[in-house]
Amino acid sequence: MPTSRISITEYAVLGILAEDPTHGFAISKQLEAGSDVGRVLTVRRPLVYRALDRLVEAGYAAPAGTEKGEGPQRIIHRATRSGRARLQSWLRQPVEHVRDLRIEFLLKLAILRRSDQSPLDLIQAQRAALDPKLEALDDSDVEADDHVELWRQHNAAAAAAYLKDLESRHTL
Repeated sequence: MPTSRISITEYAVLGILAEDPTHGFAISKQLEAGSDVGRVLTVRRPLVYRALDRLVEAGYAAPAGTEKGEGPQRIIHRATRSGRARLQSWLRQPVEHVRDLRIEFLLKLAILRRSDQSPLDLIQAQRAALDPKLEALDDSDVEADDHVELWRQHNAAAAAAYLKDLESRHTL
């Protein structure tokens, strides 16, 4: 089932699980608001457990033991070899749209940082993938009353500046 679609939440859980085997409660703590990953994507505990179940079903995670908890025993999960491969493939892929920078791209950066991997290849691939779209938006004429197109143009300019700055910070 390795070709199954993985949601952004499942990638977040898999990214944390790939660091070390752990249980759903610990993963949910790392996805709370204010945590390094939770600043990008906050995931509530029930959704973490649902994501773990789907990852196990897809063969990307597997139970690896149990641990005593305050209530029932906690099931420790680990990322499988195919789960790690799927995660690494996803981490190398740039997002398709400027709007996806806000969550998906930032989540990839957070996971790469947590695993001590350089984000430079991803950043450069992202710039290459979005530059034509960003340039087209920058060059487009916006009618005076088209507030949506004006938003897209300003958002594209900010995204281009962000990616350029981010790249320069990782090439020094």
